[in-house]
Amino acid sequence: MAKAQASRTPLREGERRLDRLASPLDVHTDISFKETLGVFLRVIAYFGLFKARIVAKLVFISLELAFRLMIVVWPAKIVVDHVILGQPIAEGISGFPAYFAPFLRFLDGTGPVEIMLWITLLGALMVIIFGSAASRGWARSRATASMAQGHDIATQTENEANRAGSQMGGVLGLVDFRVHLRLSQSLNHLLRTQLAGRIKQLPMTTLDDQRIGDSVYRVLYDTTSATLLLEGLTLGLYSGILGVLISLYMMVTNYGNAPEVIVVGLAAFPVTLLLVLPLARIARRRSQASRAAGSSTTSNIEEGMSNVLAVQSLGGNQREGQRFSEASRESFKRFRTESFVILSYDQLYSLSLMLGQVVFFIVMAGRVIDGTFTAGDYFVVLVYFFQIYATAGAWGHMYTEWQRNIAGMRRVFFLMDLQTEKTRDGVELPTISDGIAMDNVGLTYPDGRRALRNINLKARVGEIVAFVGPTGAGKTSLACMAPVFLNATEGTVSIDGIDVKDVSVASIREQVSYVFQETQLFSDSIFENIRYGKKDASLDEVEHVARIAGAHEFIMALPDGYETELGTVTSKLSVGQKQRIAIARGLLRDARILILDEPTSALDPETEAYLVDALHEAAKDKLVIIIAHRLSTIVNADRIYFLQEGEIKEAGSHEELMAIPDGYYRDYVTLQAGAG
Repeated sequence: MAKAQASRTPLREGERRLDRLASPLDVHTDISFKETLGVFLRVIAYFGLFKARIVAKLVFISLELAFRLMIVVWPAKIVVDHVILGQPIAEGISGFPAYFAPFLRFLDGTGPVEIMLWITLLGALMVIIFGSAASRGWARSRATASMAQGHDIATQTENEANRAGSQMGGVLGLVDFRVHLRLSQSLNHLLRTQLAGRIKQLPMTTLDDQRIGDSVYRVLYDTTSATLLLEGLTLGLYSGILGVLISLYMMVTNYGNAPEVIVVGLAAFPVTLLLVLPLARIARRRSQASRAAGSSTTSNIEEGMSNVLAVQSLGGNQREGQRFSEASRESFKRFRTESFVILSYDQLYSLSLMLGQVVFFIVMAGRVIDGTFTAGDYFVVLVYFFQIYATAGAWGHMYTEWQRNIAGMRRVFFLMDLQTEKTRDGVELPTISDGIAMDNVGLTYPDGRRALRNINLKARVGEIVAFVGPTGAGKTSLACMAPVFLNATEGTVSIDGIDVKDVSVASIREQVSYVFQETQLFSDSIFENIRYGKKDASLDEVEHVARIAGAHEFIMALPDGYETELGTVTSKLSVGQKQRIAIARGLLRDARILILDEPTSALDPETEAYLVDALHEAAKDKLVIIIAHRLSTIVNADRIYFLQEGEIKEAGSHEELMAIPDGYYRDYVTLQAGAG
């Protein structure tokens, strides 16, 4: 007992470690039955958005089952009893369903060759419409398609996202396949789009804790779990129930004098239940671990590519290769563990099926020998027996598969349920005419880190305001409060005298243009990048702001000028060139507040001077906030706020602050000048 407990502890601890590596936010992954049921119900709610397609799919399933279980099996009895064994058709009509009687009367009196000819013609017609017999485990003609895949979740995803098939072939099978394909793709497209949009709405503090690779994994790979749940919860259950009901009806109607055959088939359900219940939670846990390991591998790739220059310059190729190797090995190991659970069930079920077949053969053979049934009846009842027994096994397999996919959908809903920014709540902010004021503002991050305290400032339209201070002083955190990227945990931030908590965030951001320190460009033309915030801007307007930012000359030197695609030549642009494009984009947007975070860090002195002059021109009808270390960038600001350890230590113009003996700003400038 103690030994078993000791072996389980490292396994669970390893899975918890994987959860932490995948996402520091999502670490409570072992959900209860009640929570599992909640995920089921949420997935079913999504199915309700596609009622028409699901109903159409169910109609096709009904047609296939009726065709296979009520039509296809009986010609085999005709061939065995009345062609091979030569029994008169008139004597055997009572052994067929009533709807087959007209066809049998038509065949009565014909020879074996003619009977085979008519059955062949009937079969050809059925193949054209339905395809050949689609019984599971028999030779089949189905409408289906899939791509090559490996034995891990990620490479199986595209097949799951485009999962479709039909147990029929022929004309109906093709139509059925198309309906199913559209259903799967639409469901996955909806989930992917919703989750991707939701992630983009998360607050900055949440995004800082959520690994990019894990988010990508959830959008691309976990959302496809809905397809398999759709197939199981609706199509699989309906198909199984209808198939069992039809089989029982046909057996009771035509073979009710041998109830033990029916009992043998139904015995599969309690046997399957006993096999699958102990594996349910295990399957869910193993799937969560497999997905966490996979997303950790994706994050490893993303981080390695994002920091490839640092890796190469510091000689870390071997170390990064080892990190990825360990992550990849762990991913495959976890998938093997997950697959072992499913294989364990499949093997146990196969054993029970084999035993069931033996019992069925003994019972049915005895009935054929004593004359209760004909030899042809054996093959008919065998089909119904397999339908019932296979349905029980399929439900057991499906249940374990549900647990795997519940783990995936739980990961999807976790991100969807995270608190997002309420960008449209509140009143619409009119055109900003005054500026920003902060009264006793403080900011503490969710992890408890104190970023700002006792902040009091005013910044008016028509001014250039600079935030200055050592690294980590809180300058960027302070600037991020203007467009409400961060919310004050204490005090009041107001724009034109209105508390930002009462204002629609979207209406604030429509009037704020923020140029980040880390240049962020898109894989599009330079022209489209610059006018990203003002999609109706003309080429003349784009060129104008590009000249101000000192970007026009190098853009025109590129082969395609403003139509140059950054997705192909971004690596050929210098950091300063990228920064100028970002500055031009910020200047073009018709915003009342312009925030620039280290705008001149990668500019030469001449371009910097030109930009500073342009900012003074722009400040005539805007509030310009600059975060900078360079003295040449901030010296002519209307007001400078010097920050240290999250507090404003001094405020005033350059001359006023330099006049303070032993002042913080004066020491900072003196130190910078000495370093220069």
